[in-house]
Amino acid sequence: MSDLHSEKILILDFGSQYTQLIARRVRESHVYCELHPFDMGLQEIKDFNPQGIILSGGPKSVYDEGAPVIEEELFELGVPVLGICYGMQLMSCHFGGKVVPAGKREYGHADLEVLATPGPLFDGFFADGKSPVWMSHGDHVETMPEGFEVIAGTANAPVCGIQNVARNLYGVQFHPEVDHTPRGDVLLNIFVRKICHCRGNWTPGQIIEDAVTRIREQVGRDQVILGLSGGVDSSVAAALIHKAIGDQLHCVFVDNGLLRLDEGDQVMATFAGNMGVKVIRVNAQQRFYTALAGETDPEKKRKIIGNLFVDIFEEESNKIDNAKWLAQGTIYPDVIESADAKTGKAHKIKSHHNVGGLPDYMKLKLLEPLRELFKDEVRAIGEELGLPHQMVWRHPFPGPGLGVRILGEVKEEYCEILRRADAIYMEELYETGHYHKISQAFAVFLPVKSVGVMGDGRTYEYVVALRAVETKDFMTAGWYPMPYADLARISNRIINEVKGINRVTYDISSKPPATIEWE
Repeated sequence: MSDLHSEKILILDFGSQYTQLIARRVRESHVYCELHPFDMGLQEIKDFNPQGIILSGGPKSVYDEGAPVIEEELFELGVPVLGICYGMQLMSCHFGGKVVPAGKREYGHADLEVLATPGPLFDGFFADGKSPVWMSHGDHVETMPEGFEVIAGTANAPVCGIQNVARNLYGVQFHPEVDHTPRGDVLLNIFVRKICHCRGNWTPGQIIEDAVTRIREQVGRDQVILGLSGGVDSSVAAALIHKAIGDQLHCVFVDNGLLRLDEGDQVMATFAGNMGVKVIRVNAQQRFYTALAGETDPEKKRKIIGNLFVDIFEEESNKIDNAKWLAQGTIYPDVIESADAKTGKAHKIKSHHNVGGLPDYMKLKLLEPLRELFKDEVRAIGEELGLPHQMVWRHPFPGPGLGVRILGEVKEEYCEILRRADAIYMEELYETGHYHKISQAFAVFLPVKSVGVMGDGRTYEYVVALRAVETKDFMTAGWYPMPYADLARISNRIINEVKGINRVTYDISSKPPATIEWE
């Protein structure tokens, strides 16, 4: 194993939708980590040889029949353990504590207060004896486990931070991994770097060096075909693989009719013109429109688009001697939202065409060099590889493209309308300086008509919704507070300049309960 993986944190997943965020926070401390299911065997854990173990939250109660448990000997391995939410309750029960349903459940913000002198994990976490945190629990610890002391609590949950310093065991009832806990990253960094004594060698430069080595070993002399969309993930994957194997990489850019305005020409100019990467352009607009005709179900649309992509890749690969690999820009958020098969514990939200749309008959083997990286890590690697700043910091674009930004059936007419509306939206965001303050923004086409008035005449035309969110991890997100004057100008331009639209709305839903994309 490379030096990049020489120090490791093991995260055991009990089914929380936030578990991947724990991994992201650990990575921010420049330490490699892996996420495994809670029932990972003791010998496997020993073989993994972690410097520390984190037990995630989960949807179950520890007293439920069939509730997830772990190998009891885990706490005897002599490595530091941090239990989060369900993980803390499980640790408490193991050492004789008692967990019961809370009189008042806590979901959302809470004020955590110091109840005793903070130990090493909590030192520096509190300001003036308090700290805002994010809660998501219906149970709490009623009786303290033997050998532990309470460090912090809230008005509704008196036991929210526990420690057994002598055994390096710690527990928190809140979620330090989410953005809504402002200093949660500090707490996790203390655990990883100070308590687990990790030095921090998970850096963009070393990630690239390790990835290049692995790609060369995996691919050998084979040819690789990559589906290039022009988005951040596929672009960074292309640059990384090209650095590893050069001309063995053949990028296929499928113009599927579901792209943004003039995107096809921009992709060809950037990669084929400026980077010297082999790019094959396939004009397949009508194939996609035909395949999607009459389909309104979001999951089925994703499958249709994903399968047709693969069909085209296979057709193109047959024209390339010794093409045996299909490269994709799959990243961690794609995997967790599709209920990663490695853990199988999280509830499935939606499938992503990168991980959910590959048919059984696909002959190409998958090459996914970004699969364990979060978006911020991908961007850091992209800049390290010398990709243009504007490309690296471009807002995410879904693999199925406009196919999931047009609600219901996808039609060529709808695509043209949405393309032009979205282009005006992006242009205004750049002009007003909002674009780089927003994590992701886009327009959505609603296949419904509303009555309007233009030039003293009645209109009956379509509606578009504008979406803009702020997030660091794309697992939780808040809507962006766009100034009214800017919204008014954007709406006015879209209605006046895009034929077929007479109404514009602005989406003010957060994630959760909504998702960032509408489908």
